[in-house]
Amino acid sequence: MPKKYFAIVSVLMILTACGGTKTEEKAAPVPSKPIGTVIEIKAPLGLPPVPVPADNPPTAETIALGRRLYYDKGLSVDGTIACASCHDPEKGFSDASPNSAGVGGKRGDRNSPTVWNSAYNTLQFWDGRSPSLENQAEGPVQNPIEMANTLEAVEKKLSADASYVAEFEKAYGPGPITYEKVGKAIASFERTVLSGNSAFDKYQYGGDKKAMSASAIRGLEIYQNPAKGNCAACHTIEKDHALFTDNKFHNIGVGIDSKGELKDLGRFKETQVETDKGAFKTPTLRNIAATAPYMHDGSLKTLKDVVDFYVGGGSSNPHLDQEIKALKLSKQDRDDLEAFLNALTGETPPNIGAPAVGGN
Repeated sequence: MPKKYFAIVSVLMILTACGGTKTEEKAAPVPSKPIGTVIEIKAPLGLPPVPVPADNPPTAETIALGRRLYYDKGLSVDGTIACASCHDPEKGFSDASPNSAGVGGKRGDRNSPTVWNSAYNTLQFWDGRSPSLENQAEGPVQNPIEMANTLEAVEKKLSADASYVAEFEKAYGPGPITYEKVGKAIASFERTVLSGNSAFDKYQYGGDKKAMSASAIRGLEIYQNPAKGNCAACHTIEKDHALFTDNKFHNIGVGIDSKGELKDLGRFKETQVETDKGAFKTPTLRNIAATAPYMHDGSLKTLKDVVDFYVGGGSSNPHLDQEIKALKLSKQDRDDLEAFLNALTGETPPNIGAPAVGGN
């Protein structure tokens, strides 16, 4: 073998052994996890323990950071819209309009669901397209009619703010600000937005039989009676707690146009399952008196309207849920049912409003 050829082969063998002739693979990013002391988010009377993902345990630092981010309009492309713009604590962590205004005044076609007790949602959004609060936090930022931004632009903007850099380091340790950290922080804050210990909870779980009015007590009986209100079929009440949602999707006949057709296909868009057409997630009824207007399209203005809608059996369509039937309720029954719904207004925990600093 010629010496020159031998030398080339030798070099190639050495490079191959060292990995020098291979294209170096980019290492996958290491998931970010809080570095502070994990704290327990205590559930109030009437609610079960708060579910928390293993890779995002709550700490004082991540909750405080998430609270600041939640109220920061700088996450939107033009600095005008924050999470709190559409999920406002003064409006039941929802919006008083049928559909919220995003950047440039653009509006979607769905009502903003409440953030109250969203920690217990097994899926997020009306159509369940997001599997977690962490993942949900990515949606509005990128939605062109909401915040109209990009995750990369948010990372860049936060990285240019020294105060944010310091807060992210306290929460996650040294390293670049990523939107994964942003989403985890917002989710940790939202898990503290809990409301329980309502008049109903004190009556049902606290042993105080004077906590609810006589009208509300009658309303509870109607609510649970399958032959009368049948509300608990979807808005569930358990032996030791009540989420007032089955975390499932139902077509109740909301959003039918003049031709009798569904204006929004709801869950079907995600599953492509025929029976999911016009089905939307069962919302919690906790704090329902503070979250008007109602339904996925915000089409019902008052609780009276909601009760009357159900009494009428919804709007007929091929996929109407089997539990939706016309109800035989008197005027007194309806008033009592509404009194019960008002008894679901719970207490507001501290430290969930806009922080004193940050948040623009």
